[in-house]
Amino acid sequence: MSSTSPEVTRARILLVEDDPEAALFAVHVLTKRAQFDVTHTADPAIALDLAAAGHWDLVLTDFEMPGMTGLELLHALRQVAPALPVAVVTAHVPAGMTHTALLSEADAYLSKPLRIDQLISTATDLIRNGRKTCSTRGDAG
Repeated sequence: MSSTSPEVTRARILLVEDDPEAALFAVHVLTKRAQFDVTHTADPAIALDLAAAGHWDLVLTDFEMPGMTGLELLHALRQVAPALPVAVVTAHVPAGMTHTALLSEADAYLSKPLRIDQLISTATDLIRNGRKTCSTRGDAG
């Protein structure tokens, strides 16, 4: 027996964000304040490979990215990991899509700019409750 406390398994979050500043903010908040294990990639195709190859507790993805939208990534994730909760982050809901439509696809929706408390509470809720939780976080517009 070791004299240190038993190792606690931290929840694993896959962050898909092409904006370096937004990614740095989210990684900092989720690792330092919320104590999650966060892996970041700016490439949605790499994120899809990572999701298929390992166990994740949550995917947090930007909506507008080069090469693949967050919605396209979400649909692909549903094929490789159907039970994996996915939260979508965007500065605005795309034309032709309502908040309700976005939430029918994602498990949570966060508005940019992200607020620390919203980011942590959404991640915590989705990790704790899985895909059963479907809620809006953040302000509309």
